[in-house]
Amino acid sequence: MPWTIEQVKALVREFPDFPSKGVLFRDIFPIFREPEAVECLVDHLVERVRALGQRADAVVGLDARGFLLGPMIAGRLGVPFAPVRKGGKLPGPVARVTYEKEYGADAFEMQADAIAPGQAVVVVDDLLATGGSCRAAEELVAKLGGSVLLNAFVIALTGLEGAKRLRAPVYSLIEC
Repeated sequence: MPWTIEQVKALVREFPDFPSKGVLFRDIFPIFREPEAVECLVDHLVERVRALGQRADAVVGLDARGFLLGPMIAGRLGVPFAPVRKGGKLPGPVARVTYEKEYGADAFEMQADAIAPGQAVVVVDDLLATGGSCRAAEELVAKLGGSVLLNAFVIALTGLEGAKRLRAPVYSLIEC
């Protein structure tokens, strides 16, 4: 019997005080232990993209958990996948954006030919918290001449209001 999206949601585990005291960590990795749950999650996210009524030309996945879902979503949509990596991890010419995290500055990069001018992109990651890393990805896509149709997440921590920092619409499977 096929998995339901509610069954997929139920696989997400919570770990209090990880990685530090006061943090409630949400673990999506149990989903990846169930191949049919992964299929259900990817199908669900692909349907959200298709429901936009505008074709996505590429999927961008954020380092590192966006690399888990992004290629599968891109494959289902029949479009390329482009990784956004932490600074210094990609070969060749890159576009670079520096952004602020809760504990200091960081940088994201994307290969300069990953997105063509005019392409519509879906950004994928596991978690939306403050929105800093996703906002940096939106800026990278814009630097390369593309536009973001949708920022898609498995989980959004709504109390941190990360969606307010983003330009493109946000979809999250789980809001907490």
